Amino acid sequence: MKYVRMPIEIESPEQMGYENVKYNLTESSFADAQLGDLDLDLRSLILCYGDHQGNRRLRELIAADSGVTPDEVLITAGAASALFVIATSLLRAGDRLLVEKPNYATNIETPRAIGAEIDFLELRFEEGFRPNLDRLASQIHPQTKLVSLTVPHNPTGSMLSEAELRQIMDLCARKGVTLLVDETYREMAFSGPLPVAASLVKPNQQGSPVLSVSSLSKTWGLPGIRIGWLICRDRRLMETLLAAKEQIFICNSVVDEEIALRFLERKAQFSPAIFAAMKRNFAVLDAWMAEQRALEWVRPEGGVVCFPRFRDSYPVDIERFYRVLNIQHKTFVGPGHWFEMERKYMRIGYGWPKYEELVAGLAAIAQAAQEARI
Repeated sequence: MKYVRMPIEIESPEQMGYENVKYNLTESSFADAQLGDLDLDLRSLILCYGDHQGNRRLRELIAADSGVTPDEVLITAGAASALFVIATSLLRAGDRLLVEKPNYATNIETPRAIGAEIDFLELRFEEGFRPNLDRLASQIHPQTKLVSLTVPHNPTGSMLSEAELRQIMDLCARKGVTLLVDETYREMAFSGPLPVAASLVKPNQQGSPVLSVSSLSKTWGLPGIRIGWLICRDRRLMETLLAAKEQIFICNSVVDEEIALRFLERKAQFSPAIFAAMKRNFAVLDAWMAEQRALEWVRPEGGVVCFPRFRDSYPVDIERFYRVLNIQHKTFVGPGHWFEMERKYMRIGYGWPKYEELVAGLAAIAQAAQEARI
């Protein structure tokens, strides 16, 4: 495999140093939790090798919420490692992958490192950043092994309906192609979560598998414990995925798994405050965008990110905009090149900053846009 560092990681706030960032609108998650807020006593925890598939009780909680069995859940080191396990298990050099663009970079760079051929299902601003199903069908080739979707979508916040999801599942089944659905933002859908995609197929159903991926990082603000999971109802494929996990990192940290377990046991206690904060911050962003002459957007339908762009009617020096924003205002967003898009696009994360920080960060974007106008 040929590894290449991704701009989204090289330029991330944790790499630049949080002390250099005053208003951080780059994050794609809810605000990070503090361990003390969880009120945990882990002194009796035995620091052994854990169950290779993942803590049984943790898998039971995830399975109950997902409509599957615990044996159909594989705990991974965040969603990122689940995506890595899937890509390296299913793809070989020369195989083809159909993946949405723009997208989270790992969904693209890992297949590239393997040597897979990548076809992009372009999500267009003018189409509300929603997948065009006719175009999707036309882009599945005989060499296509995997179709990769993200719902709700990162970085745009667009959604699919359950009917559209089922239509895509049926299409992939007819074509003999495995479907991967990254559901990391599933519980953040404004209209309510879709069913877990993998749960919509029968266990060991004949035809192509459907895989679901999620984590505790985005909705729940727990990226530091590196707990994610994948769901697969195909027993033979799950054995392959478990073998991949074992060869990469054997098992998860039992400390991380125990924290995740304790959190999920009390999830109902934490969720009202989390979703209230998300709703409050989105109202700020929504009102701010309604006043913008420089930017236009597709209003998101889920998640805690959006992907606006500069209007064609607002001529701007893009490089000057980012210099002013970053250097003078110490405000950071996710520029379009993080997602292999033009830099006139930017991902704004509105769930991570505190209310006052979001207000100030948005004001800085507006000021930088004005200063960079041509």
